[in-house]
Amino acid sequence: MEYKYKTSGTCSQEIIIEIEKDIIKKVTIIGGCAGNTKGISTLVEGMKIDDVIYKLKKIPCKNRGTSCPDQLARALEQIKEYNKRR
Repeated sequence: MEYKYKTSGTCSQEIIIEIEKDIIKKVTIIGGCAGNTKGISTLVEGMKIDDVIYKLKKIPCKNRGTSCPDQLARALEQIKEYNKRR
């Protein structure tokens, strides 16, 4: 299933995530630092949602209090909550 998440506090604007069961199949980050966002996307493909949240949550970028990796973790947390309610 594909999910879209509008980011906040980062250079990126949106994260598109494809998930099958609890495995991340594909991540596309719109905006942000191209090399970093492509690297993050490639690294998390094939990983379990909980593992990615654990590794990326609360990573800061400058003094923003968040980052593209942190926003991905937040998006995954929302997806988990959404799927619990379904």
